[in-house]
Amino acid sequence: MLSHLRPAIVSMGLFTVLLGLAYPLAVTGVAQAAFPAQANGSLLRDAKGAIVGSALIGQPFAKAEYLHPRPSAAGNGYDASASSGSNMGPLNDKLIAREKEEANALRAENPGAAIPADAVTTSASGLDPDISPAYARFQAKRIAKARGAPEAAVLAVVDSQVLPPLLGFIGQPRVNVLAVNRALDARFPKGG
Repeated sequence: MLSHLRPAIVSMGLFTVLLGLAYPLAVTGVAQAAFPAQANGSLLRDAKGAIVGSALIGQPFAKAEYLHPRPSAAGNGYDASASSGSNMGPLNDKLIAREKEEANALRAENPGAAIPADAVTTSASGLDPDISPAYARFQAKRIAKARGAPEAAVLAVVDSQVLPPLLGFIGQPRVNVLAVNRALDARFPKGG
């Protein structure tokens, strides 16, 4: 029996060290050397070096002077520990009611404008940091009013932050909410 057990125990120990320690350490080392910013969470810092967020994880912005992200179904909104979609189908009464409520609020904010789909729908992860350029432009009127700035200037900031599809053809153009909000703060400083 020992002759059958010994190879199993040695194999388990070997693969534990190889795949549980050596491989993860090697991948972490390569990631830190080749892509240090991405490996450390794509963190964005302010002028004083304080972390203000990540370019990869959405966060809630509720003030009128900021670009708002798409709705989140993750916990209480952008809770990474509860990352998931709502799993509600398109005919779910709760989903329809929520979307109607959000659409009505957006119509009151910007009467007569078409409401982009991502303004009322959640992403699959609930943590999406990006919105469509159409939704970003939809919000320009509110932002301009709250900041006391011309709408054309706010639109220029938004348009300067539009990211093209990955490799030119994968996905859709998008706008990173945190990046636009940082650009808005730089262009129209608070209190000035």
